[in-house]
Amino acid sequence: MLAIHASRLVKTFRGVRAVDDVSIDVAEGEIVGVLGPNGAGKTTTIFMLLGITSPDEGSVELLGLPMPDERTPALSQCNFAATYLELPYRMTVREILEVTCDLYDAPYERIDEVVRMFGIDHLLGRMSKDMSSGQRTLVVVARALVNKPRVLFLDEPTASLDPAVAHRVREVLRAVHGRDGTSILITSHNMADIERLCSRVVFMSKGRVIADDSPDAIVERFGVRNLEETFLTVAAGSDGTPGAALEAEEVLA
Repeated sequence: MLAIHASRLVKTFRGVRAVDDVSIDVAEGEIVGVLGPNGAGKTTTIFMLLGITSPDEGSVELLGLPMPDERTPALSQCNFAATYLELPYRMTVREILEVTCDLYDAPYERIDEVVRMFGIDHLLGRMSKDMSSGQRTLVVVARALVNKPRVLFLDEPTASLDPAVAHRVREVLRAVHGRDGTSILITSHNMADIERLCSRVVFMSKGRVIADDSPDAIVERFGVRNLEETFLTVAAGSDGTPGAALEAEEVLA
């Protein structure tokens, strides 16, 4: 069974196709990265997968359950974290995590487990308003693990973290994946996230999928040295197609 099955998704905003015929499959236990420049349609695609935004065309299944008809049982087995998610300013970290446990019917014992994984035990009594942006990001990602999700969606999870803390987040995600077989779909502009976590990369440009393969195969296909150069090549493409991106690579050389 596929953890995520999205078929031919389309979403248009004010006459512009933000997502144009996108299909993405994620097998159970697979970690897949979604890369692309700003405006490529990555976040809109994730929002459609989660049922936050309704697709104009196409269909989504999570863990074999059709969205949005089975949204509640599907999302009870999933979770989501992003750097742009706000935490309640006048609640402590423990209170925030307790509310999340209540929402997912998860035991409070999970709180101590996840804060130990991230090394944020000392923050449990601190209010969100008194934490740095990096500390709040760690809490957001920790909160997404309290229900032991079978499918985890991450949108730029390390964007505001220093390299050492970002490394810790990657190590936690790798450990959770290895222990629980969690399926993970992650977007990131941090190439270390993608290269060290993902077995497969979906490249998007201007609302379309232009490559879907292993990191090494994508690098070879675009004729560059690494995923960062691939990203720069795609970002410089005139129309988001592999051919245009490859032509743009000559300008960058």
